[in-house]
Amino acid sequence: MSKPSLPENPRTRPLKRPQQARARFTVQAIYDAYVRIWQQEGWEQLTTRKVAVETGIAIGTLYDYFPSKEALHSGYVRHCIEQMIRRIDEQAIQPENLPWPERTRRLIQQLAGLAEDSPSWFPPEMMTLEPEVADMQLQQRAYNELLAVWHRLADACADLSPRPSDALLETLHLSVWGGRRYGLQVGLSEETRRAWAAELERLCVMALEPGR
Repeated sequence: MSKPSLPENPRTRPLKRPQQARARFTVQAIYDAYVRIWQQEGWEQLTTRKVAVETGIAIGTLYDYFPSKEALHSGYVRHCIEQMIRRIDEQAIQPENLPWPERTRRLIQQLAGLAEDSPSWFPPEMMTLEPEVADMQLQQRAYNELLAVWHRLADACADLSPRPSDALLETLHLSVWGGRRYGLQVGLSEETRRAWAAELERLCVMALEPGR
C-alpha cells in the first residue's frame, strides 16, 4: 500500500536557494534579522516588512526568497539543520581512524544541541508554531536527511562489525532527535538535557556494540 501524499502549502516554502556568494550573504542577513526580531518582539509582532527594514533591503528582495514569514521560518529551520549536518560530517564522519564510540558521541552531542560549537536555535516557543507553519513534505525531507546521517556514520565505522541494521539506525535516530524536540517543547533545563544526552550516548553505544 502506498503512503498517503502529504499536503503542500506553498506559502510556507522558501522560493529559491541562494547560489551566489552575494545572495548567500543576503539570506544570512535576513536570518539574522529574523532571529533578532523574534527574540525582541515575538512571532505575532514579526512581519516580513520589519525583517526587510532590519536587514536593510527592499521588501521585494526578501520576497524573492520568502513569500511569507512562515516561509522565512521554514527556511531558517532548514538552514540550521543543514549547518548541523555539515558539522556532523566534518567532526564525526570524515575524520579517519576515529573509534566508533567517539564518532557516536560526537554525533549525539550535535543532534542534542550540546556540542561546544552548536549554535542556540529552535527556542521552545518555535515548537508551538509547527501546527501553523509546518510543511509536512519539508519535514519528511529533513527527517530523511537526518536519518541518512546515521547511515553515513555506520559506513564510516570501519571498526564496527557487523554493520548496524537499518531498523536499529532509525530507532536511534528517532530516540535522539525526537527526544531533543520533546525536551525543547517541555522546556527542560540545560542541566537536565546534558544528563539526558550523556545517558542517551551510553545507551546508543550499548545498542551498537557488537555482540549485543
